[in-house]
Amino acid sequence: MKKLKVNMYAGGLKIEGQGVGANFFEQVDLVKKIDSLVISINGRNPKKYDINHFHTVNPNFFFKFKKKKINVAYVHFIPDKNDGSLKMPGWMFGPYSWYVLKFYKKADEVIVVNPYYIKDLEKIGIPKDKITYIPNFVSSEKWHLLNNVKIDSIKDEFKIPKDKFIVLGVGQTQTRKGILDFVEVAKKNPDIYFVWAGGFSFGKITSGYNEIKAVMDNPPANMKFLGIIPRARMNEIFNMCDMLFLPSYQELFPMTLLECINVEKPFLVRDLDLYKDIFLSRYLVGKDNEEFSSLIRKLKDDENFKEEVRQYSVEIKNFYSEEHVKKLWEDYYYRIYRKYPNKH
Repeated sequence: MKKLKVNMYAGGLKIEGQGVGANFFEQVDLVKKIDSLVISINGRNPKKYDINHFHTVNPNFFFKFKKKKINVAYVHFIPDKNDGSLKMPGWMFGPYSWYVLKFYKKADEVIVVNPYYIKDLEKIGIPKDKITYIPNFVSSEKWHLLNNVKIDSIKDEFKIPKDKFIVLGVGQTQTRKGILDFVEVAKKNPDIYFVWAGGFSFGKITSGYNEIKAVMDNPPANMKFLGIIPRARMNEIFNMCDMLFLPSYQELFPMTLLECINVEKPFLVRDLDLYKDIFLSRYLVGKDNEEFSSLIRKLKDDENFKEEVRQYSVEIKNFYSEEHVKKLWEDYYYRIYRKYPNKH
């Protein structure tokens, strides 16, 4: 079987604390384990490769699509003026959305990390037979349980109390992540300790910057902002907490949740339709801050309930296994290579 040369294009990889970069490194590390593929990163000459796989929509990448090569675009998001990620003047959204969608349409094939968005891509004119769903993945070598001695040392380092139930929030400090709701739930539960790992990856252009910065400068007594934590240390952060609370208003396929389930921690999310397609198992949801608060207290006070919800994570972890997702990628690259005989 011919070894396929696959070139991965991605920008912004040095920006800590953002999910697209996390997904890129996990996916690249995974496919590098496939013997039948030769993987390159940001190769300068796209004509050298059988498949050019674009992870991000950088304008300079738009001109690297080659008619005689197979071009794949990774769909990490659909432009939405209400997603709360960046502060953007209204007049800019139209051109921005036009460009991103044109980038996707220019590709021969597109990949989604959540089947929820297939219908949106069909609406902009991308045929369904050019859209493939492959779930995200995180390595169990990097994300795993640590022993209690190590966990205690991590808590000491970050000055996290050892006698409290610890609730973790992870993500960029931006409006759509529900960080202000996270803070309000913390205020409702002064006997529980809340920790947020993440910061302003994109600085002052982040939506809600001033309001969120004010909260970060003066958090509740039972809450700590850790700032942006290097990805290599996030396994430790998950381990030192009792549960993950992710009150996001909009997501695609949060890597945070995959990292959490690999550490087999309970998690609580907002009741969003998009989760229904990616969690083919049970999972814990809430609709508002009152319900979030009630469920967190139950996880703290009821050991049987906490174990039940922890098992939800174990079930999801088993579905998103390394071998399963690796096989999906190998099959995908060879399928599209055969699909376009005029491009090689």
